Amino acid sequence: MGETEDERTSQAGQLFENFVQATTCKGTLQAFSILCRQLELNLSDHRDFYSSLKAAVTYWKAKGLWGKLDKRASHKEYNKGKACVDTKCLIIGGGPCGFRTAIELALLGAKVVVIEKRDTFSRNNVLHLWPYTIHDLRNLGAKKFYGKFCAGSIDHISIRQLQLMLLKIALIVGVEVHVSVEFIKLLEPPEGQGTDGPGWRAEVRPADHPISGYDFDVIIGADGRRSTLDGFKRKEFRGKLAIAITANFVNRNTTAEAKVEEISGVAFIFNQKFFLELREETGIDLENIVYYKDNTHYFVMTAKKQSLLDKGVIINDYIETERLLASDNVNQEALLSYAREAADFATNYQLPSLDYAINHYSQPDVAMFDFTCMYASENAALVREKNGRQMLVALVGDSLLEPFWPMGTGCARGFLAAFDTAWMIKGWAQGKEPLDLLSERESIYRLLPQTTAENISKNFEQYTIDPATRYPNLNSTCVRPHQVRHLYINGEQSLSFQERSGPTRTSVNISTRESEVRPGRLLQWCQKQTQGYRGVDVSDLTTSWRSGLALCALIHRQRPDLIDFDSLNEADCAKNNQLAFDVAEREFGIQPVTTGKEMNAEQGPDKLIMVLYLSKFHEMFRNSPQSITGVPKETGANNENYSSKTTNSLYNSINQALPRKRIPKVDKMLEDYDNKKRKKARSHLEELMPNQSAPPVGEKEEQKENKVRSMATQLLARFEENAPSCGVRKQSESETDKPVTLDMTENPRFAKPKSQPAPLPPPPPKPKRQPSTYLRLLESHTRNETHHSDHRLQILSSHGHKEIQSNHKNTGIHHSPQLTEIPSSYQSSESRPRSPHIPFKVLQLDSLTADPSDSVPSFTPALSTMFQCQQKLEEEVSQVNGVMHQSNSLHF
Repeated sequence: MGETEDERTSQAGQLFENFVQATTCKGTLQAFSILCRQLELNLSDHRDFYSSLKAAVTYWKAKGLWGKLDKRASHKEYNKGKACVDTKCLIIGGGPCGFRTAIELALLGAKVVVIEKRDTFSRNNVLHLWPYTIHDLRNLGAKKFYGKFCAGSIDHISIRQLQLMLLKIALIVGVEVHVSVEFIKLLEPPEGQGTDGPGWRAEVRPADHPISGYDFDVIIGADGRRSTLDGFKRKEFRGKLAIAITANFVNRNTTAEAKVEEISGVAFIFNQKFFLELREETGIDLENIVYYKDNTHYFVMTAKKQSLLDKGVIINDYIETERLLASDNVNQEALLSYAREAADFATNYQLPSLDYAINHYSQPDVAMFDFTCMYASENAALVREKNGRQMLVALVGDSLLEPFWPMGTGCARGFLAAFDTAWMIKGWAQGKEPLDLLSERESIYRLLPQTTAENISKNFEQYTIDPATRYPNLNSTCVRPHQVRHLYINGEQSLSFQERSGPTRTSVNISTRESEVRPGRLLQWCQKQTQGYRGVDVSDLTTSWRSGLALCALIHRQRPDLIDFDSLNEADCAKNNQLAFDVAEREFGIQPVTTGKEMNAEQGPDKLIMVLYLSKFHEMFRNSPQSITGVPKETGANNENYSSKTTNSLYNSINQALPRKRIPKVDKMLEDYDNKKRKKARSHLEELMPNQSAPPVGEKEEQKENKVRSMATQLLARFEENAPSCGVRKQSESETDKPVTLDMTENPRFAKPKSQPAPLPPPPPKPKRQPSTYLRLLESHTRNETHHSDHRLQILSSHGHKEIQSNHKNTGIHHSPQLTEIPSSYQSSESRPRSPHIPFKVLQLDSLTADPSDSVPSFTPALSTMFQCQQKLEEEVSQVNGVMHQSNSLHF
């Protein structure tokens, strides 16, 4: 009896060793089938399969593996393998991320089935592994299956080897794997069957496969960027044209090959000499190159299009990337020669031979592809309900977020998504509300594209499927349940409608008039919104925003769920700003005008750029319930309402033309020069109009243009004419010199005819705007000087003159308004025909000298006095309605 037991133990050990050492997908599945049959293990009993296998295989090599798997299974999140009992999961795709997800679900106690379209693992390409990924695989017993796994400083592994390793671990923990099975679509539960009938099923090819009769509660898409699951919209990230070439050469593991050093990643900017010598010697022009030594000699490089054309790799040059890299436009022999030549030069010709490895198509393993565009799913999961049966649908791996290969993010972020998905399925099995479940998953998913090897938790030993153990700044409630209603698809809405629908990006689409705000008003609003936040003191529109805390506080005030403000580090300015830019673009559709790094520059952000950017927040949130409104809305120092349209026209024109891409250096210098001119013009304008604000006014008030607005229009026109200097010409001290004017005759609204001509025809159905108050003041003033017809007007006019004269005495400057005759030839050519010899009188503002600081004190009090007289003048103007209608009919 003892001999029989020893023989069984020895036989079990040998069968298990054969399984561990299998080098192909088919060989692994065959060895595992023989092992289970010989040990009489029940594959359908997924709950107790691992414990039965562990009890049957007791030889010393296996015990080390059992110890590692037991340690992993002891995590409290798995609840001793009972957390997801009675949950049936289907995983589409047998890649690294699909198998890694399957392992976690099996440890949770779920019934897991993996289907894979292929029956071979033939991808020789090598994956870069982050430190946490290496630690995770080691804890699963990776070195038991592949002794060379990340030995020494090696931090990479071939996809084929990783798939084999994870397949074996998945089989050990009870995952059911089927190859040569293709997923077609989901099949809805039939009507009228209730909970006793068939549930959600999968249509597969071949149609008679046993999987077609399985019911599932969860389905996970892990079949790459061409995911076959419906209902997920994708976002496209498009960059400049980037053409990658991958090549795998046979590794014979000779001493000479072992001596060749790897190239973990060389870019042109860091080693220009290398790339220039490569181009000079071979004609090959690359942007970067990577060389990893694994089962094959693996090279990946980014080639420039012109180099490929010159070397004959690409036959014809097309604008469309699809046509450019189409198989009929690529010379395969030239491509083989190109990649071999680049690999030879990169290794300093030390590799004895460069024979191509053979791929699963029985062709040399070299490929050229475009990674100009990368895709990411807008959502990570959704729930379908039909006839009372619910199905949780999720994505992992490249189906969820396509990686950027130079950064090696594919496997690392894929594993993180696998853990996050397992956490969601645990909540699903525990009966968590679907909308709560989806909102939490979407909150976590928003962190995934931002993860790097540096910003995730460093305590790898504490990693579990709980996201809190892996993400330092986790806010699992930043997405609210009401925001994911579209991800709960039930029978009340058609499937096609739900698949077309999805989260709509909020865009800032505000009318020109509504989007205008003065910098002073904007600063006051920002100060109110950020008041009380740690480390935030907004005193200006430039340096106060450099740390990024103010921007984050602005967003946090409106949406506390989007940013964890308490976790922000004031010293990490670039990160804070970039976080705010990303959140604002993603959540509110506010496009960034700079980057986090540029915000952290020594000179600080440009004021104009910050005004443009912050004004979008102001327009979006000024009427929101969370917005603090402590400042009177758009009211000036004199309680005078006026539109800000004119005073902000410069900002609007710049805002509409603001580029989103980087500007060439020469163009940017020219643009900066133009911006400085505009800023200077605006500064002169604001000095002439201190403490005035722009309220939203009604239609009736908008029809009355006020005096400051009229002056602003003329000043801006003058500034545009004098672009090089942006200032007003100096007035000669000699009285014989012609005084400087604002050319107000170009606008007939500032002209007054001497006498009233014949009655005009009836006004059109839609009368034009009423004359400005400023024009009424001028007319009253002129009438007082020429006719002295009304005693009340005489008092008001003389009062205005006294105010101006007294002010001139106080400042030591003697300027007074004059009435000057303007020849008719100065009138605008666009003016309507009028009596040929009617002279016009306009008010000359002699106080506008080259130095605005000298002119403003004398001019502003006069305007202030005019403001106070406005109401009385309104009553008197009614007596001269005939003149008003005549001036109103003139061309504007």
